Amino acid sequence: MAKNHAVGGHEKIETSNFLMIVLILLTVAVGGLVEIVPLFFQRSTTQPLEGVKPYTALQLAGRDIYQREGCYGCHSQMVRPFRSETLRYGHYSMAGEFVYDHPFQWGSKRTGPDLHRVGGRYSDEWHRIHLNNPRDLVPESNMPAYPWLARNAVDAEGLAPRMKALRTIGVPYSDEEISKSAEDVKGKSELDAVVAYLQVLGTAVK
Repeated sequence: MAKNHAVGGHEKIETSNFLMIVLILLTVAVGGLVEIVPLFFQRSTTQPLEGVKPYTALQLAGRDIYQREGCYGCHSQMVRPFRSETLRYGHYSMAGEFVYDHPFQWGSKRTGPDLHRVGGRYSDEWHRIHLNNPRDLVPESNMPAYPWLARNAVDAEGLAPRMKALRTIGVPYSDEEISKSAEDVKGKSELDAVVAYLQVLGTAVK
């Protein structure tokens, strides 16, 4: 007849669902804190690079439309530090370029090309045609067309509250910039805003 043996050590952990879950969560929490917390105190990740400025009212509106339309689902904004990437897209992305992005548009999904260095690469007119119908410029493109952007006006009234909210989390908008935001986008279409946003991407690094 087999004798009962005392359960202890790893066996005790592995035979208790509750204990296993608690220890896994504790391990993940401690590991996460050790990895993430130091980043909040590194200047390279918390301070803007020289030349990086908050988005203007029009650019900010364009960024919001970019998110609304789900552009991030096919376009990343993070050039990796690999030769194959820098040859194609330009200088690799740096954390100090994204300190005013809430949320940042990193990612790994690339149905379309990375857009972090697209600013200034094409003319405004090129972007307008491309957004209206991508196949007019790139016949093999599977990107959706966005013709309604040219017809929709920018939501001017929503910009001031948005900028105030961003200021509370560290984006240095002045009272004047916030008060003038509606005037700055007066008469502008959503297409104008998206083009303005695309044209500033990655331009702080030469």
